[in-house]
Amino acid sequence: MIELKNIDVEFGQGSQRFQAVKNADLTIQKGEIFGIVGPSGAGKSTLVRVINMLQQPTRGQVLIDGQDITKLNRKELRKVRLNMGMIFQHFNLISGSTIAENVAFSLYANKYPKDKIPERVKELLDLVHLPEKADAYPANLSGGQKQRVAIARALANHPEILLCDEATSALDVENTEEIVELLKEINQKTKITIVFITHEMEVAKKLFDRIAFMEQGEIKEVSDIYTAFTEPREPIAKSLVERVLNVSVPEALKVGNDEELLRLSYTGDDSYDPVISMASKNYDITMDIISGKVDYIHDKPFGVLIVMLRGEESERKKALVYIEKNVYKMEKLGGK
Repeated sequence: MIELKNIDVEFGQGSQRFQAVKNADLTIQKGEIFGIVGPSGAGKSTLVRVINMLQQPTRGQVLIDGQDITKLNRKELRKVRLNMGMIFQHFNLISGSTIAENVAFSLYANKYPKDKIPERVKELLDLVHLPEKADAYPANLSGGQKQRVAIARALANHPEILLCDEATSALDVENTEEIVELLKEINQKTKITIVFITHEMEVAKKLFDRIAFMEQGEIKEVSDIYTAFTEPREPIAKSLVERVLNVSVPEALKVGNDEELLRLSYTGDDSYDPVISMASKNYDITMDIISGKVDYIHDKPFGVLIVMLRGEESERKKALVYIEKNVYKMEKLGGK
């Protein structure tokens, strides 16, 4: 378990001091995939570097399985860091070494038994599905393959925690999806705890178990990933989620006297219910879908529709009562 308690990180001196992280509290459970998202400059990367003490906090505690590692000396801290792997946006591979040699480098650096290194390298390349690339060089690999090598290298010494700082930001859509699936597979096989920093909500939706939203150095909201998409609370969470859902009202749309503009949210099995068609059938109204999207998180559906409800006021009121009872959330965006 990872616990961050009252973490502050400040840079600079005197009146020029800048607070990159402000009073951050987080608990990350063993074996989960936990994500931290937010815009550039939110403090995400600074916070994740606090976990392995690459960035010393100005104040606060970092507890790994109950041990406060901010109190450790350099030798003790090095031992703790062996239990953490880290991958970055840029792969940092050694261009003049083969893929096998790149993976073996961290084993040699940490005094892994030399006679067991070839076997361990093979295990790791099998784990990231690159056994055939052992003798290739980084220049001959795609971006996704290079990141797979970086993951293998980070996992070389059997860490229990993997820290990922914008690990998919330099990749195209196809390679990003492959890395997401690989990390999920590794998490399931090894039960490793993964902490993943990103600004890409599509990655968050597919990969995370839980998520923290950061803005201007502060943690604004923490929830499970399904709740984050279906019921975001803070403005930063709503903003990032809406970019993924991409469900908006056309600026030129006007709402008339006998019309109401609604945003309908669906979750779980409700996503399959024919609410609109049943409302149109049972009441003297019409409903037009302006925009909408149905998506899935961990195979659980959710959806958002923007609809225009038309009809006499008395019929609209009855239809609204029915609709509100049969969707997860109904919001009026315009009309009387």
